[in-house]
Amino acid sequence: MPTPRKQQISLSDTPFYHCISRCVRRTFLCGIDRTTNKDYSHRKQWIIERLALLSNTFAIEVCAYAIMSNHTHTVLKINEHHALGWSDEQVIQRWEQLFSIPVLVERYFNGECHSEAEQDKARETINVFRHRLMDISWFMRCLNEYIARKANAEDHCTGRFWEGRFKSQALLDEQAILSCMVYVDLNPIRADICKTLETSEHTSIKQRIEQSTQTKIAKRTNNNTIKLSLFIGSSLKENGVAFDLKDYLELADWTGRIVRDDKRGFINPNTPNILQKLQLDEQIWLETIQGFSKGFHSFVGPEEQLKLLCQKQKRHWVRGINACRKLFKTNLPTPITT
Repeated sequence: MPTPRKQQISLSDTPFYHCISRCVRRTFLCGIDRTTNKDYSHRKQWIIERLALLSNTFAIEVCAYAIMSNHTHTVLKINEHHALGWSDEQVIQRWEQLFSIPVLVERYFNGECHSEAEQDKARETINVFRHRLMDISWFMRCLNEYIARKANAEDHCTGRFWEGRFKSQALLDEQAILSCMVYVDLNPIRADICKTLETSEHTSIKQRIEQSTQTKIAKRTNNNTIKLSLFIGSSLKENGVAFDLKDYLELADWTGRIVRDDKRGFINPNTPNILQKLQLDEQIWLETIQGFSKGFHSFVGPEEQLKLLCQKQKRHWVRGINACRKLFKTNLPTPITT
């Protein structure tokens, strides 16, 4: 029986999550359909544009993404502290980017609510909006439902566009976060769609490479691109990912050069410094990357953290714990906090 979504997403365990959505019947509804030869590739840009809007509206940062022909990957980080710091006016302004505002809330925003009961009800509604704006399920709903409706309108049809609700994996420690991001960014290379990171269209790593060569002014004025979580070095106290961008690019490049029997594509081996920094065994690292498509399920991280999670949620076991026991070291940092 599938794990309930409210148990899969728990801010007290980790703010980082890997989300996967797949087109119905695995049809290439965002690429060139192999059966009809019809080209749906333009829909990838729809997803990019929608992610750009959502990443600038929600208190959820995009750490990595890859838009493929029949599925999408996003690695997301919930920024609860950011959302709780918004004023009521900021919450309303963000919510109305996606949905219509109730009349009562609009009156409250305009200073037209004079009774205490009306004001309390308006503030209660705004608080609901605030929590939805840091909710992974609402983020993915605003992404997938929008794309499904737009695709069905283009095809003059009704029915499912996605197979079902998105799949999510909680990333419990730094190794899980880093390996998942690399796995996501290497999707086009492993599918033999491209040969290098800088030509990996519709991925976060290509966007990061392009942005690293832009001026600060260009970065500030470009509001139509996805707002990516920053690489901030060794601290998790600020917003972002606790690694250096240069090391991450080297690691992704090295991992992509490894030939895998189960994948068509690859980029020549060159071990990056970050493997020694994290004390990762090269073979185990490669097995970890492969595990995101085969071995891992709702939670990814060291065995000790999975056991603590089982105790907290009163579960007997977590699916995929054997893979985590083999691949994740026990001397890595303690659970992540925002």
